[in-house]
Amino acid sequence: MRERILLTTSEQRVLRIFRRFLMTPGQMLCFSGPSLKQDKAILEFLTDKELLVKEKFKGGYSLTQAGFAAMNDCEFRADATS
Repeated sequence: MRERILLTTSEQRVLRIFRRFLMTPGQMLCFSGPSLKQDKAILEFLTDKELLVKEKFKGGYSLTQAGFAAMNDCEFRADATS
């Protein structure tokens, strides 16, 4: 049984964005404008936790295998819009 990673509400919110777009490991998702500005610190924390990989493309991030697992462990809330 794998160990669950404890994530903050903000980190879970960002991972739900990846789930909303049905992202799998290695697929790049681009954050831009206000979304990138708002989530930049959280994206960096998730990268430091090795759940995301920062891509060379500006605002581009992709899930690692661990990030994909953590994304699937997040509680899904249908009313979560951001």
